[in-house]
Amino acid sequence: MPAHAAPKEAARAALTLDRATGSKGLENGIELRSGSAVMQITALRDDVLRVRVGPAGTLPEDASWAVLPEARTAKVTVTASNSGNAVGFKTAKLIVSVDRATMALKVTDLDGHVIDQDEPGRPVEYYGDKGFRVTKVSPPDEHYFALGDKMGPLDRRNEAFTMWNTDAFGFQESTDPIYKSIPFVFTFNEGRAAGLFLDNTWRTSWEFNKVQRDAWSFTAPNGPLDYYILYGPDPKQVLSNWAWLVGHSPLPPKWSLGFQQSRYSYYPESEVRNIAKHLRADHIPADVIWLDIDYQQDNRPFTVDQQRFSHFEQMVKDLAADNFSTVAIVDLHVAKLPNADYKAYDSGVAGDHFVKNPDGSTYVGTVWPGLSVFPDFTQASTREWWGTLFSTFMKDGVAGFWNDMNEPSVFNVPSKTMPDDVQHRIDEPGFQKRTANHLEMHNVFGMENIRATHDGMVQNAPNMRPFVMTRASYAGGHRYAATWTGDNSSTWNHLRMTTPMIENLGLSGFAMVGADVGGFAGTPQPDLLTKWLEIGAFQPIDRDHSAKGTAYQEPWVSGVAQENIRRRYIEERYRLMPYLYTTTEEMTRTGVPIVRPIFVDFPDATPDKHPMDLDAASEFLFGPDILVAPAPYPDELDDYYVQLPPITWYDYWSGEKLPPLPKMSSRDLEQPAAKEEMARLMEHLRVTPSVDVLPVYVREGAILPIAPLTQSTKETPQGALTLRVYLPQSGPNESGTQPCAGSVYQDDGVTLNYKKGEFLREQFSCTVSGDTVTVKAAAREGNFAPWWHALHIEVYGGPSTKAEGADGTLATYNAERHAMLATVPDSGKGVEVALKYE
Repeated sequence: MPAHAAPKEAARAALTLDRATGSKGLENGIELRSGSAVMQITALRDDVLRVRVGPAGTLPEDASWAVLPEARTAKVTVTASNSGNAVGFKTAKLIVSVDRATMALKVTDLDGHVIDQDEPGRPVEYYGDKGFRVTKVSPPDEHYFALGDKMGPLDRRNEAFTMWNTDAFGFQESTDPIYKSIPFVFTFNEGRAAGLFLDNTWRTSWEFNKVQRDAWSFTAPNGPLDYYILYGPDPKQVLSNWAWLVGHSPLPPKWSLGFQQSRYSYYPESEVRNIAKHLRADHIPADVIWLDIDYQQDNRPFTVDQQRFSHFEQMVKDLAADNFSTVAIVDLHVAKLPNADYKAYDSGVAGDHFVKNPDGSTYVGTVWPGLSVFPDFTQASTREWWGTLFSTFMKDGVAGFWNDMNEPSVFNVPSKTMPDDVQHRIDEPGFQKRTANHLEMHNVFGMENIRATHDGMVQNAPNMRPFVMTRASYAGGHRYAATWTGDNSSTWNHLRMTTPMIENLGLSGFAMVGADVGGFAGTPQPDLLTKWLEIGAFQPIDRDHSAKGTAYQEPWVSGVAQENIRRRYIEERYRLMPYLYTTTEEMTRTGVPIVRPIFVDFPDATPDKHPMDLDAASEFLFGPDILVAPAPYPDELDDYYVQLPPITWYDYWSGEKLPPLPKMSSRDLEQPAAKEEMARLMEHLRVTPSVDVLPVYVREGAILPIAPLTQSTKETPQGALTLRVYLPQSGPNESGTQPCAGSVYQDDGVTLNYKKGEFLREQFSCTVSGDTVTVKAAAREGNFAPWWHALHIEVYGGPSTKAEGADGTLATYNAERHAMLATVPDSGKGVEVALKYE
């Protein structure tokens, strides 16, 4: 059904939970009756609730493809909280109440701020046999984010969406649905954050303020009404709770953070080698070469075209010797080739591993190899079989795999996918063993595909970090794979749309995400490719990828001048690799994405605490300390003003300290006097667009770890680790905490040995006392030996243009960089250096 429409039975609901006819307290929540229906609300943690409804008196099966078993079964003891009009309970952080007269659920914090509230008139409605709709109150200043890779603005308010994984080649700003279905909504209202996850794999619909200005809703035609409410109030706490619920991203191999070159397709083998040779000859740092489907024999997964790639294994080894990792595409459609000695098909038939039609025959669809069959990934045995098929490629040295077309995409049919009545056999620990039709399993099909690939890589190389790239997924798929935004186009508008897509995917769990740099469909204008390469250098995955039939778009195309600009930004990514890798490791522990909206770190940046991103739609945070500010419309030539949170910021490129700004939003600027004053203050933030300039800023109090330039993450940097220290506007605060802080994390980048203590974590801090800045490196944690033996310290934001070291340390002042400089040995046992301004 359309996302913005109510079900066909809207005129008369089959069942509405409109009054409480009974209730009983539970150790961890409450159970209520509304006629024949039962509702159970339980506390998994003090800040995470679960709501389940059974219209016929029994709750749905307690199983999930997304939620971790240990989270789903967690519980905390609650305190009953009943009144004459409502029944409910309290946790240490939340108050839960259900109105007896309407069955409307209301969740507040302990101060009474509403976190989640059903619309009283129709909180839960059932239609037909199994369809339902839940309607929530939408305060006027509430904003909605996440939901996976949906198009349009960052804020989902006034939008509507459908969850149905779709091969959406040529998608545009209004296209919906596209590749992934992640029914998780991140809400933000007056500085307070929360989240809601509907664990339902069917084709659900979501609308925000389109049917009713003051309400939002989610609808499903079938499946369980089983949803979770996550509380902050800090945005980072919601993200932490989300990771706790559906899993953390694993630490990726370090090479996956390097620059990556791809095309549909590089062939024959000589072309692959030439691409790698050209990257090294032009000194463009790079780590990965991707192989699209043309390396295969007639597009058949798990094969190699022996004419085009007669020395495939040797090619992969030669690329590895030159510090390139090879990622190969392996789609899930297996060519139907009986009696052709095709192992993937023969072994799949022998093990009964393919999806069935209702009559028990094997379903056959047309994809790249022609007639194809599809593994039944909802069977644990099928996933195990699938994983064994990667052994030869992994022995050859292939470092990662790309699972594309896994919506699943099927050619030559209007639906672009399998028929609704295709049968999937659920044979999975934690689930009742049964058969389900495709309508139920469609949205998890791609996720179970990447799960099988991930687990197969683990089985084949137990101590190595898997790398899998996926196009389709469901909630929790980030446990198994990275992703990208799909088949975008080489247009300025698609470059503009990339940032909100990556931000919302990050909020949805997919922190390891990128977009096809330069655009996939079409040939980019030279300036567009350059600008995209600049912005891509500040995104988690930086892959230049293009379609067959378009012009090549490697960094050297368009001439020397453009190549020099592009190289400079890729080089800067590699200098920032210690910061990026440290941020990535932190993401795996906290759930906070690498690229995120400004409001995640600055929830109260505006006077009324609305998300600052609404005033600065193109800007994003790259880790905790760097803000990137492209033009709002990158193809426009007009000047624009950068919007910064109201603290002190530094220009990343020059080191210049910018004057702090007051809290003043676009709403304030509607007043003429305020507008004039802000224009004066912001003159230094007025940017004239230029093809070679991308404004980047660093927040006060940051200490950024910077490495000497390398051509690959596998290459050992030569020299000291640089610490860029950005002094705050004032000294230590009243609590005496350090005004500057930072850290660096290191390990071998490819194995799981870091879990055994073979890692390094080094904490940095600084204090300011009068004209003296003291920078301290704490004793290292872990057993991993780093590449550096000295720290090169650069202090920005001091009061003068001269410097001297204390205690015999040699210090100089770099006027061009506005920085005080010193180099000290770093043995790992802790070091402290005092630098004094003259």
